[in-house]
Order: sequence, then structure tokens, then C-alpha cells
Amino acid sequence: MQNQAAMTYGERNFQPVVEKCEGCERIVDEAGAQFCQSYLKPEAKWRLGICNFATHAKPEITVTTVRVNPLKAAKRASAKKV
Repeated sequence: MQNQAAMTYGERNFQPVVEKCEGCERIVDEAGAQFCQSYLKPEAKWRLGICNFATHAKPEITVTTVRVNPLKAAKRASAKKV
């Protein structure tokens, strides 16, 4: 049973894009509706977080600096040589 909101884009049944897709370069306008050219169901790509096809949203990357004790580093390096 197909969803009533499904529309055809070309020969396949694509779902219309959701609000989170606005601004993406992969959106195609056809027959007065907007579709994602990479994925059939755009809503499913946003369920678990960010869509991996999204060109307008980038994941946040946090960089943490780790302080290394130079004495311990020297001991580890000399232990690996043996």
C-alpha cells in the first residue's frame, strides 16, 4: 500500500521534500512540487539526525585537545622499541 502523499518524479515514486531540506542543492522542482534527486524518502533521512545528502547543513565537529605527559610518552616510546 503506497502513501497518499507520494507523487511521481520521473518514473519513480518520490516523496516531497520536508522543511529541513529547504536550501539543499539536490532539490528538483517538477509539476509544482519539490523532490530530492538523491533519495526517495527525504523524511526518513532526517529521522536520526542530519541527512548525509544535505548540501546546506554540515555536521558539527568538536575538536578536543589532549594533554600528553612527556615522561609517560617517552616511556611508552622506549617500551615499543624492545
